[in-house]
Amino acid sequence: QVQLVESGGGLVQAGGSLRLSCVASGRTFSTYVMGWFRQAPGKEREFVARISWNGSSTYYADSVKGRFTISRDNAKNTVYLQMNSLKPEDKADYYCAATHVWQAQLYDYWGKGTQVTVSS
Repeated sequence: QVQLVESGGGLVQAGGSLRLSCVASGRTFSTYVMGWFRQAPGKEREFVARISWNGSSTYYADSVKGRFTISRDNAKNTVYLQMNSLKPEDKADYYCAATHVWQAQLYDYWGKGTQVTVSS
């Protein structure tokens, strides 16, 4: 069982930056692919980024490529999402999730989310 807790959300002006963090419980963090997802009001949840077990591989949604960076620190059981050049359309609840499979369609564990608001 893995518990995930996100933090770092908040209100930022368009063009600004935020860094989200997700801390995982347990001693098996390094065995999980970690992903970030987001869900805007009235919209379906969408994939944002994922990172491999040791951080050597990353993958991004086209909508955030070049602006967001996912990273992890296995010693701290933490995955990060650095968000730069934020746009109003990035406003959403952001969730981290864990899976053992690199291209998984379904993730095994989810956090409760952190809210990001971008003002124009």
